[in-house]
Amino acid sequence: MGDTKHTGPVKISKKPDPSLWVSKVPFGLGKIKPHHIRDTMKVVWENKDNLPYASRILTQGVCDGCALGVSGLQDQTLKGPHVCTTRLNVLRLNTMSAMNEEILHKDIDELRKMNSTELRKLGRIPYPVIRKPGDNKFNRISWDDAMEIISSKMKKLDPKQYAFYTTSRGITNEVYYTLGKVARYLGTNNIDNASRICHSPSKTALSRSIGVGASTCNYKDWIGTDVLVFWGSVAANNQPVSTKYMYAAKRKGTKIIVINPYHEPSMDNYWVPSIPESALFGTKIADDAYQVNIGGDIAFIHGIMKHWFEMEEKEPGSAINHTFIEEHVNGLDELREKATSFSWEQLEKSSGITKERMYELAELLAKSNSAVFVWSMGLTQHRFGTDNISQVANLALLQGFLGKEHSGLMPIRGHSGVQGSAEMGADPFSLPGGGFDKKNKQRVEEIWGFHVPEWQGDIVGVTLENALLPEEHERKLKLYYMSGGNFLETMPDPDFVKESLESVDVRVHQDIILNTSTLLDAKEAVIVLPAMTRYEQPGGGTSTSTERMVYFSPEIKGPRIEEARSEWEVYVELAKLVKPEESHLIDFKDASDIRDEIAQTAPNYDGIQHLKDRGDVFQWGGAWLCEDGICPTPDGRGNLISVELPELRKPEGHFYVTTRRGKQFNSMIYDEKDPFNNADRYDVLMNKNDCIELGIKQGDAVVVYNQHGTFNGRAKYVPLKSGNIEVHWPEGNSLIPKGVYEQYAGIPEYNTAVIIEKAETYFAHKDTKYVEKRIEELETEPS
Repeated sequence: MGDTKHTGPVKISKKPDPSLWVSKVPFGLGKIKPHHIRDTMKVVWENKDNLPYASRILTQGVCDGCALGVSGLQDQTLKGPHVCTTRLNVLRLNTMSAMNEEILHKDIDELRKMNSTELRKLGRIPYPVIRKPGDNKFNRISWDDAMEIISSKMKKLDPKQYAFYTTSRGITNEVYYTLGKVARYLGTNNIDNASRICHSPSKTALSRSIGVGASTCNYKDWIGTDVLVFWGSVAANNQPVSTKYMYAAKRKGTKIIVINPYHEPSMDNYWVPSIPESALFGTKIADDAYQVNIGGDIAFIHGIMKHWFEMEEKEPGSAINHTFIEEHVNGLDELREKATSFSWEQLEKSSGITKERMYELAELLAKSNSAVFVWSMGLTQHRFGTDNISQVANLALLQGFLGKEHSGLMPIRGHSGVQGSAEMGADPFSLPGGGFDKKNKQRVEEIWGFHVPEWQGDIVGVTLENALLPEEHERKLKLYYMSGGNFLETMPDPDFVKESLESVDVRVHQDIILNTSTLLDAKEAVIVLPAMTRYEQPGGGTSTSTERMVYFSPEIKGPRIEEARSEWEVYVELAKLVKPEESHLIDFKDASDIRDEIAQTAPNYDGIQHLKDRGDVFQWGGAWLCEDGICPTPDGRGNLISVELPELRKPEGHFYVTTRRGKQFNSMIYDEKDPFNNADRYDVLMNKNDCIELGIKQGDAVVVYNQHGTFNGRAKYVPLKSGNIEVHWPEGNSLIPKGVYEQYAGIPEYNTAVIIEKAETYFAHKDTKYVEKRIEELETEPS
């Protein structure tokens, strides 16, 4: 870890810098861009019935949007107020009143006509409800009866036959910790969380490369670093407040590099609303953009390293940091052998980047004294996601961009809760304070006072598959307890997900709102329980930001949903009902009691027990993990990991598809139009030249299809790497295969090969063998 402490927020120069302006035309008039003032006014109007409470949430609470970590209107990076449209859009979830009872108890088929956006706007879940086979509507049920049904079912089952899941919807560390403990108390390791489909490869890769699965640096390190690289991350869209940090970095002379198949407009130019100069004239963000193939990042990084090793042959010391490597890094010879074994032709074909362009970035990094590498799901959501991140870590270790100011590795989080989820032990591979290894397991068992099951729990994708196992199978999923989440809109193959969820005996949805998955059938019962938000949680709660800041968010005075309960309290009550004879082992008096225990079981979180007032915060691990190059690995050294080029199965004339986010927060969609490129949810983003070759014009109806499903949309020309297309998530999930997981971290694959045709061509052949023949090509021709 590190001894240096974070030094707090810094000021931005107020002197204008016209060299960074996008245009002299004020407010970007005539350009496609977000309309922050209009969007803010819309949020004010939506919250007009609870404006005082909404104001208190914004000024007193810790943001429940992305994981940048804004407490009130302040953060630890820059002085001045911070608020963004993501946080404002999420605000209504906290201020909505209870759903009208007549609507809640409508015929279920009427509710099923609504999409998740429409269901969200109905209001908060007011009280527990249940629906059994044959019921055409939800029926009210008492908390006692609901808990009795759930606990009685659990008592009848083998613990391998039930599972828990929690999303990141404003979930606090206290809730994650309690659920992780309750699951093990009840005898199951089938517990998982939303980071499984976001950043699980980041944690896995960083753990094997540097010994710790978290960001090694801070947002402050962006400001003044020589090079800031965004890899598969559209931070301007998903973490809008970060654009203020990008602006500050540009003012300090930092070069910003973006690596993505799509030359994202929001990472090119941005109008930062809280900076007058930028709000007026915009800010040029990216200095350069490298348009890599979907799945081509490993080859691209091999190309950078290959060039470095070639530079070293000509002039030792010209490309890599030998002093840092000799003192702090293992595996140089193996990595050199691997990186230089590939031909430039192989690397160019796989990456989509020319040798000359690889040279450019290699030389820029070699000449730099500092760099911060930031990445997101463009790198993680692959069947080789862990190897992607290991490659990025290789770059940092070869240059010594680790454990010091203005340098580091940062998996930027899209949710305020996910960094803490695994650190609290809410997944099948970890326990508080570490992994599932024998030493950590024994340590945690001593604190908890009960045995933790030995068997390996299942990741969320496998848990869904287990619902379809034969009745007599020991892992047949018969009860699924979900805190938030909507697998219909977050997991691949929605038809399969529906079949799985409806095959479970008892399904419990603990949430604040209804979504489309809540309305599915179950064999015995669907039970819906109303949850509190983080701002309603008695005794407050904590969350961990991307940069490892642990923030205290107080309970905020305001209206309440009368029967909503704090989520950790529900878990504890359930545990006591299932195993009353040992209930003293799972008893928590209040939220501060949980924080006291977290400090014991998760040593990095020693300090959380002192958080109790608005504004309280501490950073675990110090300002920089691996400070001075010393890693928390057995030998204190970082590890260079040699990885193979992945096989990308894309026959000639076909395309590789990936998913992207529009104006949304996770799967919650807030607008049908993307404010950065004017695309709607069913636009298929394509390279213009690819379209011309296929005879497809802008706006033409097209069908994207493969052996997994079809997607009907309209072609939209964008600056996207040829041979690649993008569709919005979750609308395009029907194209993504189920059951394809990354081998180390278990993240689902969200990329695949597809065929694109004009709709008139596709439907003209719908009664022939034509479509089947084309799909066969995808299955038989490797690239």
